[in-house]
Amino acid sequence: MSTNILKKENIELNKSLATKEEAIRYVGGILNKQGYVDGAYIEEMLKREEITSTFMGNFVAIPHGTEEAKKSVNETGISVVTVPEGVDFGGGNIVKLLIGIAGKGDEHLEILSQIAIVCSEEENVEKLIAAETKEEVLQTFSEVE
Repeated sequence: MSTNILKKENIELNKSLATKEEAIRYVGGILNKQGYVDGAYIEEMLKREEITSTFMGNFVAIPHGTEEAKKSVNETGISVVTVPEGVDFGGGNIVKLLIGIAGKGDEHLEILSQIAIVCSEEENVEKLIAAETKEEVLQTFSEVE
């Protein structure tokens, strides 16, 4: 995965987030702070979550904006946040790995496929959740190139 899309500054480890909304705002806030998206994108991420949950199973959620949010994307990027204690995404779905996505055009489709490759392996998800350094996260994602 390109280092422009996932940088150390986009990764936060061992966060404690109380609610699904707080979690989505947090991953969206990283994308906003790093210049990938305008602030309006975060609201679109919350709208997307109302339409359909971004919980993917295996303790993973991939919050992203609606189709309408595309105009708020400046460049393609992702943020990764680990929440070892977990955050409830509703219906008993506990999320420990949050991956926020902002895709320019259709670039998010390629990112989603790379994330799916990494996160389909339970051991990779466990490795990411247990990561103690941002380098470990970067290494795990770089292995799918």
